[in-house]
Amino acid sequence: MTISRLIAGRGSDVWKCHADDTVAEAVAVLATKRIGALPVEDHGEPVAGIFSERDVLYCLKAHGAAALAMKVRDVMTAPAISIEPDMPVLHALSLMTRRRIRHLPVVADGKMLGFVSIGDLVKYRIDGIEAEAEAMREYIQSA
Repeated sequence: MTISRLIAGRGSDVWKCHADDTVAEAVAVLATKRIGALPVEDHGEPVAGIFSERDVLYCLKAHGAAALAMKVRDVMTAPAISIEPDMPVLHALSLMTRRRIRHLPVVADGKMLGFVSIGDLVKYRIDGIEAEAEAMREYIQSA
């Protein structure tokens, strides 16, 4: 299965922030939407970086409460590692594991099509394993 098929059933809305937003504004979106990361837009670039919970923690440790007034561009993880929609799900999962990242923007032709988390990909993999196990159980019972 490809990433495009995985994200096909979702709505087209992806929560994001802008590089000029403050850390406090971006944190508010993370908390309100109960999500772990946001793709960051900057001057027409659809994914200039990723702003994640980790970025918040590192920034708070380094700057204390003053971190909340900083710009997202100063604390985000950049450049963002992105994937194309035709990438197989298992390749994307492997990339996340190797690079130790938890979120990937899906980009094609300069436009962000979606945003996947490691949880999305692990869920796909577990669903596949459970379906295989059920098929094996049915096969064994029918023999």
